[in-house]
Amino acid sequence: SLEDYEETVKKAKEAWKVWADIPAPKRGEIVRQIGDALRQKIKVLGSLVSLEMGKIFVEGVGEVQEYVDVCDYAVGLSRMIGGPILPSERPGHALIEQWNPVGLVGVITAFNFPVAVYGWNSAIAMICGNACLWKGAPSTSLVSVAVTKIIAKVLEDNKLPGAICSLVCGGADIGTAMARDERMDLLSFTGSTKVGKEVALMVQERFGEYVLTCSCFNCFKVFEDADLNLVIPSALFAAVGTAGQRCTTARRLFLHESIHDEVVTKLAKAYAQVRIGDPWDPDTLYGPLHSKEAVKMFLDAVEQAKQQGGSVVYGGKVINRPGNYVEPTIVTGLPHNAPIVHTETFAPILYVLKFKAEEDVFAWNNEVKQGLSSSIFTKDLRRIFCWLGYNLNYFSTFLRHKFAVFCVFCGEKHTGGGRESGSDSWKLYMRRST
Repeated sequence: SLEDYEETVKKAKEAWKVWADIPAPKRGEIVRQIGDALRQKIKVLGSLVSLEMGKIFVEGVGEVQEYVDVCDYAVGLSRMIGGPILPSERPGHALIEQWNPVGLVGVITAFNFPVAVYGWNSAIAMICGNACLWKGAPSTSLVSVAVTKIIAKVLEDNKLPGAICSLVCGGADIGTAMARDERMDLLSFTGSTKVGKEVALMVQERFGEYVLTCSCFNCFKVFEDADLNLVIPSALFAAVGTAGQRCTTARRLFLHESIHDEVVTKLAKAYAQVRIGDPWDPDTLYGPLHSKEAVKMFLDAVEQAKQQGGSVVYGGKVINRPGNYVEPTIVTGLPHNAPIVHTETFAPILYVLKFKAEEDVFAWNNEVKQGLSSSIFTKDLRRIFCWLGYNLNYFSTFLRHKFAVFCVFCGEKHTGGGRESGSDSWKLYMRRST
């Protein structure tokens, strides 16, 4: 309730006074212990992520591992944050640059990564001297409770208040309260662009600080010289992993016209080999969508794709079994600017599109309103560096397909703004004084 929220914020602000007074290296030691505590529970937490969210067990474990990895990164960072002493034009004076914590960091996370996104924020925010207030997705609240209990025990074993990392569970009313609360010194939000825009306006109205991670269209660009032995498994993993419910899911696959038909044929064969089933089964590669609403959005998108001239070459249907299972889907024949191609459906639908000229595909990559991640497959170094120069709308450029946990995260344009993870993300959680 809002009364619970009010009590939680008060306790978090009180706990912050204790935490901010602890030297940064000692804060790093506490975060190290949190990482070790998560390591000890990693399989149990991975199972819980799989149960509540629906992603396969190894992805659930991998998500907790991301939190552990960021804890390790934050430990080293806790001994490195500093500011320079700068020369002054006035005799006998020097300029000292100092970084101080912002205070209370609110973190609103989505259902698709119910552990990792909080970890990216909290581990770095903590070593910077901030307290955290977490609101997880209502549909993954057990994961939020479990992680918070593990963190609280570490804090309390070190004679520190557990409220340094507080949790509130609730719906839109709690999220709205966080966005409008002037005691929330920084608010990190992960979710849809529609809700992210509402959050940003509420935070801006009170002159607050925020970081947003919203919708995205990871785009694969495959040139005629690409290694198809790399392209096929990479595209498969990027498009159907987490049943298409990642913000970095590949939604557009641009193929040079000379290899289009060959890649589509090989990719359809690969899709046919995807093992679908219980996400707890170690042989399963692809689990269910998160909700009945997601299934409806999937079906609506497939129908719109057909109406706009697309052909479903694989999938497109609901799977007749208990749970929110749909077929991973490949759609061809649409133009690059078809409305459905520019509409994010948080589901495993891959739009395969033809291109002829390099300059066209670079422009088409950037024509969507979002900007988070993008991938290129080529052996031409000139083309790679040309793309890196062209790639003004994206934070993450994958020259193959792997996402590194320490690469800069968050997006441009309608994807939001700010930084999570990455080399300088700690500055987001601090204020600089000179």
